[in-house]
Amino acid sequence: QVQLVESGGGLVQAGGSLRLSCAASGRSFSRNAMAWFRQVPGKEREFVAAIRWSVGDTYYADSVKSRFTIFRDIPKNTVYLQMNSLKPEDTAVYYCATEPRTAVLRTATYNYWGQGTQVTVSS
Repeated sequence: QVQLVESGGGLVQAGGSLRLSCAASGRSFSRNAMAWFRQVPGKEREFVAAIRWSVGDTYYADSVKSRFTIFRDIPKNTVYLQMNSLKPEDTAVYYCATEPRTAVLRTATYNYWGQGTQVTVSS
């Protein structure tokens, strides 16, 4: 079984920063890419950012580009999401995911998901 454990969520004022972490563990799996998604109640889960594990190529949703940074620590099997200049509209539950079934990371179906971590940005 593959486990993804997120941490780092919390309450922050608009303009502030948070760093999310997602640690992967368990049986061997295809760690070709990891991604962050977010979801607000009543809305569909949306892509935030992704990273190709071996080469480090990164991809971002337009809404977070230049404010968020995704990076990974290979020895620790951990992916991070550094979120700066946070806005109230960034409020959501953030999920990490891995093992995409297709090559286009922003639209792929992922085999494994974390439990989510709440990020709340106050105005």
